[in-house]
Amino acid sequence: MMKKGMKKKQSWASCCNWGGGKHHGHMGSGYFLGFLGALIYFLQTSTGFGNSILAILKAIVWPALLVYHLLGL
Repeated sequence: MMKKGMKKKQSWASCCNWGGGKHHGHMGSGYFLGFLGALIYFLQTSTGFGNSILAILKAIVWPALLVYHLLGL
């Protein structure tokens, strides 16, 4: 029996579940596949070291720009 003012112990899974109990792992894998495809595309079209760094940065930002332009229609 718990005394007044004592809190019930919570497991790590229940106290640190930021998604409200729902798992959204498929969204991360979708983002990763989009990132990987964009990275391959941009690296194939780049020439030189500076352009390769720019291609990596473009691949990171590409999904956000896609969503921005799709919602702007």
